Amino acid sequence: MMSLPNQPTFDDLGTPLALVPFCVVDLETTGGSPDDRVTEIGAAKVAGGEVLGEFQTLVNPATHIPPLISVLTGITDSMVAGAPRLASVLPSFLEFAAGCVLVAHNAGFDVGFLKRACAEHGYRWPNPPVLDTVALARQALLRDEVRNHKLATLAQYFRAETVPNHRALTDARATVTVLHCLLERVGNLGVHTVEDLLEFTRRVSPQRRAKRTWASGLPSAPGVYWFVADGRDQVGQPRRQVLYVGKSRDLRARVRSYFTAAETRPRIDEMVRVASGVEHLVCSTELEAEVLELRLIAAHSPRYNRRSKYPERQLWLKLTREPYPRLSIVRKCLPDGADYFGPFNRRSTVEAVQAALYDAFPIRQCTTRLSAKRPSASCVLGELGRCCAPCQLAVTTDDYATIVERLRASLSSDIRPVLRAARKRLSTLIAGERFEDAAVVTDRLSSFARSALRHHRVASLARCPQIVAAYRDRGGWEIHVVRYGRLAGAARARPGDVPQAVARAAVAAAEQVRAPEGPQPVATAEETERIAAWLERPGVRLIEIDGQWSWPLHIGLAEGELARHALPPAPAPEAVWPR
Repeated sequence: MMSLPNQPTFDDLGTPLALVPFCVVDLETTGGSPDDRVTEIGAAKVAGGEVLGEFQTLVNPATHIPPLISVLTGITDSMVAGAPRLASVLPSFLEFAAGCVLVAHNAGFDVGFLKRACAEHGYRWPNPPVLDTVALARQALLRDEVRNHKLATLAQYFRAETVPNHRALTDARATVTVLHCLLERVGNLGVHTVEDLLEFTRRVSPQRRAKRTWASGLPSAPGVYWFVADGRDQVGQPRRQVLYVGKSRDLRARVRSYFTAAETRPRIDEMVRVASGVEHLVCSTELEAEVLELRLIAAHSPRYNRRSKYPERQLWLKLTREPYPRLSIVRKCLPDGADYFGPFNRRSTVEAVQAALYDAFPIRQCTTRLSAKRPSASCVLGELGRCCAPCQLAVTTDDYATIVERLRASLSSDIRPVLRAARKRLSTLIAGERFEDAAVVTDRLSSFARSALRHHRVASLARCPQIVAAYRDRGGWEIHVVRYGRLAGAARARPGDVPQAVARAAVAAAEQVRAPEGPQPVATAEETERIAAWLERPGVRLIEIDGQWSWPLHIGLAEGELARHALPPAPAPEAVWPR
């Protein structure tokens, strides 16, 4: 479905500024550090351009007021000696400001003192919307209009009747005038609601804010969305380009966030500027939305998406089928009877795993086609003992096959021999204090352990013709049909529905999926991993399973297991007998 600019709803319009109560506040303190104390609070409550009330009181700071501050504000120790303490003043101010947008000039200073006061005296900070007239003035006024954005400068520029004098109520009254004049200025820029006003101070352009109506037609439901740009191709035909694909459990809220200050990524800001609309598709479950997002990204390769764009670039480690097999890095799994291990997203990872296997098993690393009857030129690795030198017929095909079978077992059932094979080398490196070289070896082993777990996690689902599972959440039961590692169907049994009946209907309507060739699933490895993560959640119930969804016991490592297998056991402490 396409979401285009349309008539805004009341929710999109927000609260008109004429109906918003503002509490303009100013504090005088003994200094600017967090340890200083409040000496005076002044505030004015305004709405619709009229002053509704004022609040003013001196505060006994229970400390000496520095002479410089007394000269600046005119507030002395004798003036505040009989004033109430902040603990008794604070509740009255919070009640006065309740329900208002809090306004201050350099709001971080005043709001910071108020927050610390609430925390110190045990009052909950009401967390009102805060408007800083300094930030508003910087956005609304041109550089050549005012020399700076100090309160005195702005009050003079707007011809305020009240001149700021560093007394709380006087400064608050001057800030009221500045606020009203700034609101009049930004009204000409399309700022008509308090939501617009707060976004305006955060440097969200009017063009970007205007596109927020695109979210008005979206439901508050899980699904996927994609921003599009309409244009023309080279021959002048209309062309729609997908710019960005995303998913959310709440489509309306997520899309709306792109037009607010919450979105700070420069590339996404650029994307929103060039987009001409938003399309969406509602999904039954969050997992369905995740999977559909991956498929759309793979299909369109959107310019502004960074992840999951090129699933075809994944790599595999292949154990070839020939008299003297070797490990080869390839891009595809072929039906050639060879063993494939993976997939890998980065070449550096597959090379690290390959190196870990070479360290454990002395198979050949050359790419030359070898004969079982005629010797070939030898390489340096054979002379160093890193290879069993089948090129020189130094090993029979049966003996070489035994080594290969041990390697195949490490890939298919037990990774521990690879880890234990590194013990001697790691001990030597550690004894020689070659810790960087030891770190390279352990990184290889870690990559191998993680890759082995990922391989079997994906391959186990790729072997299952069908799995039907359900998970209960607040909206009912999520039901998924998985075939050969691909999400073939999704449904939701809402309260009052019979989950088993919904599951049968989902199976009947599910996509038909052909069995894969080798360990590669029909879907992308990333999609299968998302499905595996959902199936492994606590609370998921298997309704039906066709096949064996499992992987070997000694695949992968628990926390801290690498050191136990790869390092030699520590010597037992000697017994000390009492004399």
